[in-house]
Parts: sequence; C-alpha cells; structure tokens
Amino acid sequence: MKTKTPYENIYTILKLNRFIVLSVVIGATLTCVVSVFLVVKLHKETVNNAFAISTEGSVIPLKLVNQQENLEVEALAHLELFHKCFYHIDASNYEKHLEKALWLGNSSVDALYRQKKADGVYNRLLQYSLVQRVISIISKVNIQKKPYAFETTTIFEVNRGSITDTYELMTTGNLIHVDRHFPNNTHGLLITNFFENSLRKTDNYESQ
Repeated sequence: MKTKTPYENIYTILKLNRFIVLSVVIGATLTCVVSVFLVVKLHKETVNNAFAISTEGSVIPLKLVNQQENLEVEALAHLELFHKCFYHIDASNYEKHLEKALWLGNSSVDALYRQKKADGVYNRLLQYSLVQRVISIISKVNIQKKPYAFETTTIFEVNRGSITDTYELMTTGNLIHVDRHFPNNTHGLLITNFFENSLRKTDNYESQ
C-alpha cells in the first residue's frame, strides 16, 4: 500500500515565490541605477577632461595641463611684480614699492631689504635723487617640483642726472603656496630663499 506524499502549504510556496521575485526586481533596479550613475559620471569626466600625451608617452588629463599652465603664468606674474616693486624705485615711491614687495616674500627678502638699508642704499637714493628704473624682467620657473625654483634676470637703469648706467641682476629663490590676500598678495605665492647671485654693469642695452 503506497503512502501519499503530503502537499506543501500553497501559501508558503506563494510567499517564497513572491520573495524571490521581489529580490530579483530590487536587485535589477539597483543594478540599473548604479549603471546609469556610473555612465553619467564617466560621460561628465570625459567631456570636462580631455587628454594630452606627455613627452614620456603617458596620458595626462588636460585639466592638469591647464592647472600647470595657470600656475606658471601666476608664478611669472608674481616674480615680475616683486622685482618691479623691489628694484623700480626712486625718492618718491621707494617706501610704497618696498612695502608691497615685502608682502610677496618671506624673511629672506626682509633680510636683504634690511641689509640694503644698513648699507645706505636708500639714503643715497634720497640724497642724490637717484632714479632706478626696471626695463626688463625675465624669469624661469620649475613648476614640476615643490618648492618651485626660479631664476630671474632683471635689467635696470640707474639715472644719476647726466649719467645713466645699466645693470644686469641675477636673482634666485623658491616659490611656495600661501593663502591669497587682496590686494597685498593676489597670486597666493611667496618668495623664499631669495638671493642676489650677481650684478654686472652692461652697455648698449636696448629696451624692447
């Protein structure tokens, strides 16, 4: 005599099926949402960031290239402003120019200023009504490594009334990032380790 297999409760089977269906639907929905999010994010990154090939053959986001270009422009502008303020001076403007220049550098700039003051540079400027005029500033900055090393060549004239002498000054130092401060330091850079390497008198320099 065969024993009949008892039927499972139909409600239990329906609950299990409903759970499975709901799990599959929720999982599929989450997968679709995540996929759409990733596609949109990838599209935005692709649109906003073109790519460039470096000299070594590696791919660099163009956004990074633009940041480096902007940094180089700001660094060169900062150096030009500093050298113009520090060396383009006469009896009427030297205090204002030097005050502005001291905002653009650290203690190494202040030490050089104090040394020049102790040596009587600014007293002679007043005593003989000298006019020191910058006519050319050319800087090179290495923005590949922090702090950013620079080298600047400044050509300036010293007018002594009937006599005008032209000089070439070589300066070096580093640049570091600091908080921007308007109007004293709008580029957010600070000159450190500033040093006057050489100064020589030149002849027949033609300003461009």
